[in-house]
Amino acid sequence: MKMRWRTSLLQYYFLSATCLLITFEAVPIDIDKTKVQNTQPVESAKIEPPDTGLYYDEYLKQVIDVLETDKHFREKLQKADIEEIKSGRLSKELDLVSHHVRTKLDELKRQEVGRLRMLIKAKLDSLQNIGMDHQALLKQFDHLNHLNPDKFESTDLDMLIKAATSDLEHYDKTRHEEFKKYEMMKEHERREYLKTLNEEKRKEEESKFEEMKKKHENHPKVNHPGSKDQLKEVWEETDGLDPNDFDPKTFFKLHDVNNDGFLDEQELEALFTKELEKVYDAQNEEDDMVEMEEERLRMREHVMSEVDTNKDRLVTLEEFLKATEKKEFLEPDSWETLDQQQLFTEEELKEYEKIIALQEDALKKRADELQKQKEELRYQHDQLEARKQEYHQVVFCERIMTFE
Repeated sequence: MKMRWRTSLLQYYFLSATCLLITFEAVPIDIDKTKVQNTQPVESAKIEPPDTGLYYDEYLKQVIDVLETDKHFREKLQKADIEEIKSGRLSKELDLVSHHVRTKLDELKRQEVGRLRMLIKAKLDSLQNIGMDHQALLKQFDHLNHLNPDKFESTDLDMLIKAATSDLEHYDKTRHEEFKKYEMMKEHERREYLKTLNEEKRKEEESKFEEMKKKHENHPKVNHPGSKDQLKEVWEETDGLDPNDFDPKTFFKLHDVNNDGFLDEQELEALFTKELEKVYDAQNEEDDMVEMEEERLRMREHVMSEVDTNKDRLVTLEEFLKATEKKEFLEPDSWETLDQQQLFTEEELKEYEKIIALQEDALKKRADELQKQKEELRYQHDQLEARKQEYHQVVFCERIMTFE
């Protein structure tokens, strides 16, 4: 239940395009499946949740850690469902936690407010805009109650949960948008590079580019994520079991790594590694690992949309088994990989290049301004040095006259 609480609140997102691949140890071929099916959940070793990508990630995880130390609050969590957590009803229980826990939460909030104020000051100082109202700027941070910077109240927990839920629900969309920009930037830079070449070299580069595309597209068939064929391949090649003995219930228990009774997004994404390895290899020049992580994200989103019926971003055993009864599980449509899709249009690329041009112009303008400031400072320095020389000369002459 502890892991369920963490998963419900943090949503277990991978932060960047360079997410760590998760691997599992192969299960011995002679494993007794009946023992696997009857195994009771055990207290697993503490698993650190990955960075959510939120700017208040550390604060969020520290608050959760402290709340989990309170017996009363932990018992309420065990009975709470995802809607109680997201709606804020659970936040009211904060009034009943121990004084020791409240004191720790107060200290965490003071540290977070202090951190935000330092960030604001650094930003304002960099913009040479000192003197603005820091308290007003704190209002832009909606994961805590800035009106009471010294006390962690039920309002703070409510705001933290709602902010994290909202931000993380939009995080996948943001990742897709960033990936699209990444692909457009790659194409923009490729075209700009071609402009610097003579005709012969340009043809060579174009030929090499097309050759790399064909090499990348020449890969084995990718099974539809979440289909029987895909899961059986994991069962056989990763788990080391006989494909003829494939059993969905056993499969679920094998891949519920933390034994919390759910497949979370982290555990689901690990199931796609074999499929991704058919298309991507870090040793191959033609394969882009950023694209691999985008493919992993697309696979996870697809499976969640098909299996996670209550949309809590967790797959229960019941949801998983129901999904295996659907026609799509046995006879899925073919899966289109990224290399089979148009990631952006020519019009979108042109619009993006306009934005890049504006940004480059702004940077050039700023660089010119800094250069002028540098020259002005150098001129002022030279003037100061000249005046110092004049002053020393006058003092020297006065001393000579006094001596005479």
